[in-house]
Amino acid sequence: MSITYLDSNATTQTAPEVLEAMRPFLADLYGNPSSMHTFGGQVHRRIEEARSQVARLINADPAEIIFTSCGTESDNTALMTAVETNPRKKHIITTRVEHPAVLNFCHHLGRKGFRITYLPVGGNGEIDPDLLLKSVDDETTLVSVMYANNETGVIFPIEEIAGRLADRGIMFHTDAVQAVGKIPVNVRDTSIDMLSLSGHKIHAPKGIGALYVRKGRRFHSYIIGGHQEHGRRAGTENVASIIGFGKAAELALTTLEEEKTSVSRLRDRLEQGLLASCPDARVNGDTAHRLPNTTNISFEYIEGEAILLRLDEYGICASSGSACSSGSLEPSHVLRAMGIPYTAVHGSIRFSLSRYTTEQEIDRVIGLMPGIVKELRELSPFGRDGVTGPKQK
Repeated sequence: MSITYLDSNATTQTAPEVLEAMRPFLADLYGNPSSMHTFGGQVHRRIEEARSQVARLINADPAEIIFTSCGTESDNTALMTAVETNPRKKHIITTRVEHPAVLNFCHHLGRKGFRITYLPVGGNGEIDPDLLLKSVDDETTLVSVMYANNETGVIFPIEEIAGRLADRGIMFHTDAVQAVGKIPVNVRDTSIDMLSLSGHKIHAPKGIGALYVRKGRRFHSYIIGGHQEHGRRAGTENVASIIGFGKAAELALTTLEEEKTSVSRLRDRLEQGLLASCPDARVNGDTAHRLPNTTNISFEYIEGEAILLRLDEYGICASSGSACSSGSLEPSHVLRAMGIPYTAVHGSIRFSLSRYTTEQEIDRVIGLMPGIVKELRELSPFGRDGVTGPKQK
């Protein structure tokens, strides 16, 4: 059975060019980049080349890039940096719709005596920068706001937020895992202090990420040991994956226009087709300010998990929220924060495309979904109108 993959916000397929770039470092070029000999030294040079490739993707200086194991480690490192470099301040501001990598670390800090402000979002998932600024006080050590939401694709006004916080002298971090490679990100023209990236969201392998740290910003190592990453992140480097990340970043920089045009066109085709053919369907989130590859659609009066199981029978991959929390039976914390009605929040499906998605795949989903939705509504414990209660026997 062929696979129709529409779950690229969870992970992406590794690009063929990335695999080819990695191959030598899984076979012949196995030297340790920290070794003194030439055999290891050539590997070190390739790591630094990959660092430059990742830096160019966000218009940073290579020295501002620290390789990590994933986006979660990058997020955790950023938050811990704020805690360790300014220990007298115990207030952190974030949002209610962050990725678990930020939310759960904030919960952890809250149990240790930190005061955490979780900012609300509006009905379209938007954030109010004025409310954010009003939440800042003399104890605030860090503000962490994601660049784009992983479930709805909604893009936050990060440049504005960063600039206004810089005027107040507040450290700012953004989880840009979903944004980088899909929309232009330029740290040089902003006041962002730290920014998290992840390789497997841009067609690199899993297990590699990076953290951008602005020059001059105080930094605290999260993993302590050897001198790797210029003394900022200990542990022998994941060489092949770093090389792959660099190649993926190089490719992503050349495909930003494709994301903006071709990928967004396919997303709109899918979205419009499903809204036209499936009654009681609605798009969740701001459709004017969102990632070009993401649509989150609620099919009211049925369970999202049931839809996913039926799609899976046809080899169609989608999700009902974050891949890092999809094992939970709780409804999406993002949609709940947006105030989405109960009848819709449980039936939400996230479709996330990539540059490998085809028109034929989109049309296949449009053709199958109306029948799946109709069948599941007839089997649901609700009446045919979806609101009158259990069916009469």
